[in-house]
Amino acid sequence: MTSEFSDKKGKEILQIIELVANEKSIDKTIILSALESALAAVIAKGISAEEDADIRVEVNPSTGIYTASRYWEVVEEVDADFENRQISLAEASEQYDHVEIGSLISEDMPVDDLSRVGASQAKQIIIRLVRDAEREKMLLQLEKRVGEVVSAQVKKVTRDGAILELYDGTEALMKKSDMIPKEIIHPGDRIRAYLKDVNREGRGPLILLSRSCVEFMLSVFRIEVPEVDEGQIEIKSAARDPGHRAKIAVKSKDNRVDPIGACVGMRGARVQAISNDLNGERIDIILWDDNIAQLVVNALSPAEVLSVVVDEESRSMDVAVTEDQLSQAIGRNGQNIRLASELTNWSLNVMTQEDMLNKNITESEPGRKKLADSLGVDDDLAEILLREGYVDLDVIAKIDESVLAAIEEFDEEIASEIISRAKDALLSDILFADSIEVADDLLAVKSLSEDVAKKIVSAGIDSREKLADCAVDDLLEIIDISAEDAGKIIMEAREIWFNENE
Repeated sequence: MTSEFSDKKGKEILQIIELVANEKSIDKTIILSALESALAAVIAKGISAEEDADIRVEVNPSTGIYTASRYWEVVEEVDADFENRQISLAEASEQYDHVEIGSLISEDMPVDDLSRVGASQAKQIIIRLVRDAEREKMLLQLEKRVGEVVSAQVKKVTRDGAILELYDGTEALMKKSDMIPKEIIHPGDRIRAYLKDVNREGRGPLILLSRSCVEFMLSVFRIEVPEVDEGQIEIKSAARDPGHRAKIAVKSKDNRVDPIGACVGMRGARVQAISNDLNGERIDIILWDDNIAQLVVNALSPAEVLSVVVDEESRSMDVAVTEDQLSQAIGRNGQNIRLASELTNWSLNVMTQEDMLNKNITESEPGRKKLADSLGVDDDLAEILLREGYVDLDVIAKIDESVLAAIEEFDEEIASEIISRAKDALLSDILFADSIEVADDLLAVKSLSEDVAKKIVSAGIDSREKLADCAVDDLLEIIDISAEDAGKIIMEAREIWFNENE
């Protein structure tokens, strides 16, 4: 039913909507929706005993005149808790045609001019809803700025962090963990921080700022170094110990631009400005290299690296330095090596050259013994071959005699004898392998080739059951395959156990 409001009254409502929308920079449809919700709430309260009734109001956006309707949901049996919002199918069928469970039926309600109390209630509801809409708009704007550096003024510092005020008066929180350790800030200070997140959970939304995250450092670099912001210099990786030290690897996309020089600036002006904004944090700018070993050498600067041993399977490296450089390479409390590991995403183990040599000797013991047994030579001669990179009999058997004779400890006679013994050992392996019979159940393991099967049979693993009992390390001692392939072979052999249990 249409209200008794005059056209003048309707126009006044439209003028209020227009005024609030312009003043708060909020879409008029949001204000209109707030007005409808407020009117519906006031009308519902006017039905004293039925305050939880489903009342809906619609305001005509052209005239400002509104209508009100009450709704019921058709159900099989009315729930006592929702008796003012539900109607049974039997009762609804008596009053209306073509109704079914789940349908909504409505009834127009008479509406009069609001009383003074009702108008006041409606006003409070509209103010609250408009405030919520205003806050939502502000949050949406801030969410678009997540990942940017913002300027904020410190309002209050507590044991748990600091309360700051953004440019538009919005309050933000910087937790203690997001503050730079040992940095002293006071109320009234204006600082820059990284807009980390807009948290809508809990009591009201919460804007979270950070100065300790690595993203803040990178954002400041983009601000202070135009070449980074313009894309001429790419930041490939970064690691940070907030308030103490950071490492950042850069690469130039323009051959005319020196990436390290551009980041450092004239007389170190740029990197000094960044360091000052990070409470004096020391920043190492290193040159990115696609060669991971060279990148590690650069990352451990200023320590001088003598050699690097790369283990790609475990993504780890052993790095050798002179004894007087060891403490510098590791850094105070392991800081330098830790940041270098984070920067390169590799596990780094720094040691002296002597320690690395001892480690290599220890790790090469099984290979040295195997080579010595195959060639029938002593451990010292096998060690020389391993040192020169000759591990496989096949390689030694095919090498030119003059190349082997060029080794300091060898001569032509020794080289000839070693090559001859390598050929005999290979021939012996072939003849022995041909005589080995492999059981059918072992050949049933599809990921196990016949050659590999013969090798493990020669080592005493002559059945699928014995193979299933093996560990990965057991196979790696017998055959030269990856741990992943060894695991695959063993798991396929163990399928027989699962089939027996079915």
